Amino acid sequence: MADRVVQTALGAVRGSSRDGVHVFKGIPYAAAPVGGRRFRPPVAREPWTGVRDASEYGPSCPQAFGVGEDNPGMLGVFRTWGMPPKEEVQDEDCLVVNVWTPALDGNRPVMFRIHGGGFAIGSGSWAWHDGSNLVRRGDVVVVTVNHRLGSLGYLYLDDLLGADYAGSGNAGVLDLVAALEWVRENIAAFGGDPDDVTIFGESGGGYKTSILLAMPPAQGLFRRAIVQSGPGNTVLDPAESTEIARAMLEELGVDTNDPAKLDELPVQAILDAGQAALARTVANPLGMAPVRQPGVIPQDPGDALAAGAAADIPVMVGTMRHEPTLFLAIEASFTGGPLQIDDDALLARVTGMAGDGAAQLIAAYRACEPDASPFELLTVIQADQMMRRGSVTLAENKLAGGGAPVYMYLVEWKSPAMDGFVLAAHGLCVPLSMDNTHTTPAVDTPEGKQLAEAMSEAWLAFAKCGDPNSFATPRWPPYELEHRSTMVFDVESHVVDDPYGVELRAWSS
Repeated sequence: MADRVVQTALGAVRGSSRDGVHVFKGIPYAAAPVGGRRFRPPVAREPWTGVRDASEYGPSCPQAFGVGEDNPGMLGVFRTWGMPPKEEVQDEDCLVVNVWTPALDGNRPVMFRIHGGGFAIGSGSWAWHDGSNLVRRGDVVVVTVNHRLGSLGYLYLDDLLGADYAGSGNAGVLDLVAALEWVRENIAAFGGDPDDVTIFGESGGGYKTSILLAMPPAQGLFRRAIVQSGPGNTVLDPAESTEIARAMLEELGVDTNDPAKLDELPVQAILDAGQAALARTVANPLGMAPVRQPGVIPQDPGDALAAGAAADIPVMVGTMRHEPTLFLAIEASFTGGPLQIDDDALLARVTGMAGDGAAQLIAAYRACEPDASPFELLTVIQADQMMRRGSVTLAENKLAGGGAPVYMYLVEWKSPAMDGFVLAAHGLCVPLSMDNTHTTPAVDTPEGKQLAEAMSEAWLAFAKCGDPNSFATPRWPPYELEHRSTMVFDVESHVVDDPYGVELRAWSS
């Protein structure tokens, strides 16, 4: 392993090299959001002197969730999926990027990876996101990023505390804009092309990618986007976000006439109050999340795309066929075994999603997939409800806005992840598309490696020219309303027009 030194606009950083890849970790891109900068949009960091060590990952944003040692079953699920049970090093001074590059000269496409975990957990240092294999395979530069999460990133104080907190409810996504600005200013020193950036993310990272497509401050900072299992067509309403913020201030004992106390509280108090505030306010599936705000996110992303906000940006969007398998596995970890889903349990769960139309909906799915078990029917119904319907909507909103093409995919490969959970689960598109099958037993199989080649080659091709076609898949046409052509990734990948469209349309009936 050899050291490499790069001069950035803020100072020199020393990374390391291994097997043809130079790696620089924990590089600051903005000032620490602490004290008087807590809850505010990011600001520039002061330069440093000397050479900063960039051989280790920087801290993750403090976050309220982690997998406790008191649930060995859940720890097993996380190990099987290759996800860390918690972020080991957490600190508010977390605004850092990590860079992987094959050489420090040249002008390569840049792939800017945004981590998942909703808006509440995660980091760019997960093993899933390691850029080494993608760099070796595709001669690109990979960047991952840490940004503010939960109440630290999305506590909307604008309407309660005034102009001093303007942008507070979108601080986390404004961090991403600041990181993309860092890329524009510095990535050439790492062998990357600042004018050829693709943003991509899964789950919460896909949602954030959707939002960046619609954010005026992000315009011009990237050329392409990939939304993986995380369509973001809407953001929160200011009134709802204000309700959450008011409850959190009450939990903290902070009066709106004396907001300075917010800058001094321990971070754990902030995290605890955020969770308590969410528990006592109107529930929403996003928790603390971005909010509509003039000049930052002026309208819901889906509406902005339909109006042409990202008309010149090619977009790739897709999902896993059985998204909820991960969450059902976590649920089963509390009982010590696979969930027992019979017809009655299926009806009860689908009623929670579709109300009085549940029986009709199940009948439509069963007619299309007569051999599916109740458990598998649950996974595809819930997958469509939570991810695929929104992904189709996102794609079709983008089409309505005109301009650059949209490409749609669906991963059907059934990974033997755990006993009772042999399905195409949420999250597994990350190690597959990043060519990191070694990071999780769920995809570390000969078939998984074959699929990883097909997916990572498609992701690389898209990042290079806005078209995912490569030697590793059949011809992949753009998505349009007449055919709805979709690449179905499997052991033998193939294109299908409007896959499972009858089921999707059953929701509207």
